[in-house]
Amino acid sequence: MNPSHSSDTSKTITLEDVRRVAELASLELTAEEETHMQRDLAAILGQVAQLNQLDTTEIPPMAQVSEILGQHAGAHTQALRADVPRASLERAAALSSAPDTDGIYFKVPKVIER
Repeated sequence: MNPSHSSDTSKTITLEDVRRVAELASLELTAEEETHMQRDLAAILGQVAQLNQLDTTEIPPMAQVSEILGQHAGAHTQALRADVPRASLERAAALSSAPDTDGIYFKVPKVIER
């Protein structure tokens, strides 16, 4: 999307924007789907704009939800297992059921075409 759209929500999403997003996502959209996607993307950005208006000055930044789970005793902390090192699966065992391998890596069919 055009950089101007990320900061100014008064502008609408263009079909060019929709086509660029579809290209980046490797999607082939019909003209009707482009129109629906244009409306949906505009609605999503409108919601983000509303969230950006919230006063979050008193809310400390966090990178992971698990950071706050440790602050609250209860069932949430019970759901997390201890993060301890343990032996991993041997390569031969991991590759033994693979349909195709070169002995070191799994071999998979190419799925991305450009």
